[in-house]
Amino acid sequence: MIRLRDIRSRLEELERRDNLTADDEREFDELTREFSEVDDHRRQLERRSALERVRSAVQSTERTPAALRVERGTATNPGDGYDADPILNPDSVEEARFRNPWDLSSVNTWSRSREEVGAELRARALCAVERMRGATDPIRSVATDILERWDDEQGTIARMCLATSSPEYLRAWSKMARGMAHMIVPDEQRALERAMSLTDNAGGYLVPFQLDPTIILTSDGSKSDIRRAARTVVATGDIWHGVSAGEVSWRWAAEGSEAGDNAPGFGQPTVPVYKADGFVPISIEALQDEANVTAEVGRLLAAGKDTLEAAAFATGDGVGKPTGLVTALAGTASEILPTTAETFAAADIYKMEESLPARYRSGASWVANKRMYNLVRQFDVNGGAQMWERIGNGQPNELLGYPALEAENMAASWNPAVNGDNRVLVYGDLTNYVIADRIGMTVEFLPHLVGTNRRPTGQRGWYAWYRVGADSVNDAGMRVLNVKTTSP
Repeated sequence: MIRLRDIRSRLEELERRDNLTADDEREFDELTREFSEVDDHRRQLERRSALERVRSAVQSTERTPAALRVERGTATNPGDGYDADPILNPDSVEEARFRNPWDLSSVNTWSRSREEVGAELRARALCAVERMRGATDPIRSVATDILERWDDEQGTIARMCLATSSPEYLRAWSKMARGMAHMIVPDEQRALERAMSLTDNAGGYLVPFQLDPTIILTSDGSKSDIRRAARTVVATGDIWHGVSAGEVSWRWAAEGSEAGDNAPGFGQPTVPVYKADGFVPISIEALQDEANVTAEVGRLLAAGKDTLEAAAFATGDGVGKPTGLVTALAGTASEILPTTAETFAAADIYKMEESLPARYRSGASWVANKRMYNLVRQFDVNGGAQMWERIGNGQPNELLGYPALEAENMAASWNPAVNGDNRVLVYGDLTNYVIADRIGMTVEFLPHLVGTNRRPTGQRGWYAWYRVGADSVNDAGMRVLNVKTTSP
């Protein structure tokens, strides 16, 4: 009630002004939304109070004679009062889970293992995903999948989700993004401090979970064909550790014979993650004119991230950045030379397909620069009809029946007069190429940018950084064509 009175007083003060500035207008809108949220919470408390009176009245009937007694539903947990009567309170089943999944003050850590606490945090995070604001259904689906598949036993991702998806944190982050930190109220400040406790000493503010570019790209679709075809995982540390194994060696067994040791040999591929950063400048006028700057910042960060990664996933050298698909296969047994030296011909397409084991071909794809595909179309007078399927008509191109993916950073040509490697075409099952995403992009807000004379330019900026890695974990499942050239 105290907060409601404070909001009302401030709204009345703003209403008495003859002319409101743009900041006043935004403050008025923020306070109006907050008043609605607090008032909804007040009404919910009043409903619960009324429900308790109903429960007390029903319990009093237990002291009446059996002939006059009114039977009621059996409580699932009689001691805690939850779900006491789903007929009188049909919403109690859902409310009994977590009335506020972001309120971690009720999480009991005493005499409980880290795994037990992690399990509760995960359950709360899954509940929070369903309630978090500013999220579409695809984003909720991706967030749920990440929590269920990649969270560790201690609930590392769940803890981050709870800290950065709450309504208080989203409001505080939005105010920070618009340069309105002075309007942050105490509960929003506490949400910021809780989230900042999950970051390292580099500072900055974690992007709200529902606006994390990794989640947005997964839900909306990445422009990088390699990312769409590769296997994507979530890393919670500096290195992603996987498990690989060969096939189990089955045998034909005679009756009563002892089983052989058919266990495969296990390996542990690793993918290190690297830091990438970006900067988004924006004028003060644009901030004032943009209706939903928070969502716009998330979109800009995701677009820049996608562009940077597309180049690294194709040809990244693995030094301070992900190892690209071409780089990972270069110089390995998966490298194929053309049938005719320094020449790319139709026979090389068939040679690559035949060299890949059958178990990988069912999920195989091609990856090349667009100019290489155009060259393939010129292999015969019919425009490559002997190999191409579904050309045009809104259908994706298929070369020999396999999707033809594009990577514009791969080689587009070669010079026969120069010594060099020209890896122009990749073919194989790209799930053997792993992209390890580290959930949790961090942003630092710069209130003013300055020019060469150290004077403000009328712009603000967001400096963002995140971490990602990529590498091949099974070269045998892919092939790369290298049109080597030598000087005459």
